[in-house]
Parts: sequence; structure tokens; C-alpha cells
Amino acid sequence: MHEQASYEITTPHPWSPPPATAARPVILPADVPPGVDWVTLPNGVRTLAYTHPAPAQPIPLTAPQPIPAWAKTTALLAPTVGVGIGAAGIGLSYAAPGLIAMSHALWSAAALVVAAVIAVPVLIRTARRAVTGSSSGVGGSTTHITQNITATGLFGRANGTINNH
Repeated sequence: MHEQASYEITTPHPWSPPPATAARPVILPADVPPGVDWVTLPNGVRTLAYTHPAPAQPIPLTAPQPIPAWAKTTALLAPTVGVGIGAAGIGLSYAAPGLIAMSHALWSAAALVVAAVIAVPVLIRTARRAVTGSSSGVGGSTTHITQNITATGLFGRANGTINNH
């Protein structure tokens, strides 16, 4: 069926330092990667080995500080302001039709004022011509006023005459 592979069991040889005649590689400190350092083994041999970093100093715990009064006030005030803004929005949504009607009424009133400012002087001028023209019976009379002003020099006194014809 199925054959099992056989393995040869060997015993490890004890470690022995290399002979003195063998060339040992020279490693500069700059070539040593992080996390590796020179260590001395119990038998006195110095070699490179992985080292564990020094444990970080624990952060000293400080006593809990009380919460400032302004932070408490702000925390309590935030929901109140939010609810107030929400209520104002709901109120404006209910008042929107009335506000629209009032804005139309204000525009109509402004248009009426502008029309009155333009129309009233025109009506007064028309009424005055009708009254002045009908009293003479000939279509109205015109008055000519002539004014002559004379002055001598830059700062001289001005003299004038007015003639009614």
C-alpha cells in the first residue's frame, strides 16, 4: 500500500570555535542592522545577536483634573441651542405662507407709493392748466419775466433789473 519514508537520526556535534587560522570577517558598527548588538556568551565568546529593545519608560499617571466650568456650560448649552434652532425652523416653515403674502403686500404698497409720487404732480399740473386756461377764456395768458444782471470786475457788486411784460 503505502510505504513510509525512513529518516536517519543523527546526534549533533558540540560547537567548537573556528580555527585561529581561518579569516574572520570584519563588521563595522555602521553595518550592524537595528535590533542586533554585540553580546558576550557564557563561554567568553563575543558575537552578534538579536537583542530586545529597552522597555519604554511608563508614562507617569497624573491625578484627574476637574472639568472646567466653561466646558460644562458649553456641554449643557449645546442641546438647548440646537433645539431652539430646530423650533425656529419649524416655526418659519409654518409661517412661510403668511410671510410670502406679506412680502407681496409690501411690494404692492411700494408700487402704490411710487405711482403716487409720479402721478400726483402730473395730476396737479393738469388741474392747474385747466383752471388757468378756463379763467381767461382765450386759452390762457403767459407772463414774460426778463432779468438783467451786470457786475464789473471779479469782486464787483452785481446790479440787476427785473422786467414784467
